[in-house]
Amino acid sequence: MINVTKYVKKLYILPFIGLISLMSCRKEKTIWDSNWIAPLVNDTLSLNNLVNDSTLTADLSTFYQVDLTRTILNLGIEDFVTLPDTLISHNFNITVPSLTVPPGFSIVNEIEEHTIGDNSIQLKKIRVSNGIIKMEVFNPLNTKTFFTVELPGVSKNGVGFLEQYEVPAGSISNPGSIIASLDISGYDLVLTGVSGGEYNILQSRLVVSTDPSGPSVNVTSSHIFKVNAELKNIKIDYARGYFGNLVVSDTTSFNLEFLNNITAGTIDLPAVNLQFEITNGMKIDAKALLTTISNTNNQGNTAVLSNYQIGVPFYIDQATGGWSSLTNSTTTVSFDASNSNLESYLENLGNSHTIGYKLEMNPFGNVSGGWNEIFPNSRLKVKVKAQMPLAIGADGLTLRDTFDLEIKQNLEKSHVESGIFVLNASNAFPLSGNVKLFLMNADGVVIHTVVGSSEITSSLYGNIDPADGIRKMSSEVNFILTEAMLNDLEKVKNVAIESQFNTPDPTTSANTQVSIPVGAFLAVKLKAKLVLKAIL
Repeated sequence: MINVTKYVKKLYILPFIGLISLMSCRKEKTIWDSNWIAPLVNDTLSLNNLVNDSTLTADLSTFYQVDLTRTILNLGIEDFVTLPDTLISHNFNITVPSLTVPPGFSIVNEIEEHTIGDNSIQLKKIRVSNGIIKMEVFNPLNTKTFFTVELPGVSKNGVGFLEQYEVPAGSISNPGSIIASLDISGYDLVLTGVSGGEYNILQSRLVVSTDPSGPSVNVTSSHIFKVNAELKNIKIDYARGYFGNLVVSDTTSFNLEFLNNITAGTIDLPAVNLQFEITNGMKIDAKALLTTISNTNNQGNTAVLSNYQIGVPFYIDQATGGWSSLTNSTTTVSFDASNSNLESYLENLGNSHTIGYKLEMNPFGNVSGGWNEIFPNSRLKVKVKAQMPLAIGADGLTLRDTFDLEIKQNLEKSHVESGIFVLNASNAFPLSGNVKLFLMNADGVVIHTVVGSSEITSSLYGNIDPADGIRKMSSEVNFILTEAMLNDLEKVKNVAIESQFNTPDPTTSANTQVSIPVGAFLAVKLKAKLVLKAIL
């Protein structure tokens, strides 16, 4: 999350001498020293890219504010009620062996009930936000017929579902047929059956008449009149019924990547209140349980939040009102320094956080009499909320970052004879830092440790720059390379810069808590000043 712009150069010191003719006539080696200055690292650490996102904001007093609000659970109707693709078949044949009917005679006129979904939920009514019915109608007579398909209880804007089809003639073995696809988006489906007291029941009425302009026709019990209605890709935005005893249990983990570089030290944070806010926009009672809250820092130390409310269930009221007056219920569980170890929990500087929870819907069973309701705008959300000023007191807070570095070194030929690394810093953070360099081989093993000659001084000791209005302090830190380090330069493939930060008060020099000003940054430039011994 911290914006770091890196510029790294691999440094190859290979002198090039153009006096080939002089080399060929000399009997002794030519040796001379030359000074080299080479840039290695150019970094700027800033919080500007985080301002106005969901984490960091700038308050009116020009100091940063931290908002750690996160939604860890967000459920809607699609998580409670789904309708699988369903095929409804309505078949009819006469019960007598044979019957001759005149033109325009209604052979079929009956209602059937069809079960949709399963019994895990008991649906009384739903509204389809998106979906189709694929209709297939089959006529076994040798004259065209007229099919009227009605779905009682299915309507849109008060108009019932009714479709009429003219189906061509066919035969028992090869009935005439038609296929139609109907958009039922926006339709209400009442699923209480003919009696009105059922659930998951869809009705269909089929009326089949012979051609009024056609001949009389013989109908036998072998003639099967058939309608297939397939509900496909049904999406629901309203449901009423009993949605069962659904249990959602999970352990959510998230990482704060910018804390990965902290290797040691402690910080002191301001008082903060951590809240878990459960918002229920559904007319369903619920029970919740926080099972665990913990974080683990980069050193492997784990802090577990302790509070009497963790591990103890609490109840969540259902929403109230209806379509135009739905009012969410809100339940809040709060942690602060008076009822928990929140301060030490946060000051563990965990980069890996874990929150375990369990949520149970309808914990008391079907006490609503089938009047659970979920509306299009109903959501069940769990939020973690914490706001505080970005003010810290640092005591040995240690950060480390690693960069590529390669210097060609051959002691028998041209090589580095002496040198220093120079770190120039412009610091606009109110923190001071002692810096070390770690020279590492290709396997990441530290070969040498180089301690800086001085610290990066806190901006509180500096002056306000009239160009940008930011208080800043410039520092130069030297890292002297010993003979042993120079002899091992060929092995060095990476360099780690480690800073140990404190927040000293300029008047007392004791560590104190400081606010981080808007626009704060730390710009560092690492360069090499080397003396090269050239041997020809």
